[in-house]
Amino acid sequence: QVQLVESGGGLVQAGGSLRLSCAASRLTFNDYVLGWFRQAPGEERQFVTVVSRKGDITHYADSVAGRFTVSRDNTNATVYLRMNNLKPDDTAVYFCAVYSRAYLAANYDREYEYQYWGQGTQVTVSS
Repeated sequence: QVQLVESGGGLVQAGGSLRLSCAASRLTFNDYVLGWFRQAPGEERQFVTVVSRKGDITHYADSVAGRFTVSRDNTNATVYLRMNNLKPDDTAVYFCAVYSRAYLAANYDREYEYQYWGQGTQVTVSS
């Protein structure tokens, strides 16, 4: 069974930064496209970013573009999400997920395109 374990969440003031990590196991990590989603209380899970297998292609939600950076370390089977200039609206549980296709397709921002999910890590941004 594939395992994804997120870490690095916490409480931060607006304008601060955090770096989330997602460690994967029981899969050939560099064969998979990876994404980050988030879910705020009472809301649906929403796309944040996606990174290609080699890490050379990334896409971001408009709400985080320019502030968040996704990267991956294929040697250590870990994907990262660097979050700068955090805002209270960024408060959510953040999930990493494994994309179901070998290559990025048009629906990379859709939850149903992802086959494995981590348990999430809470990020809280105070104003």
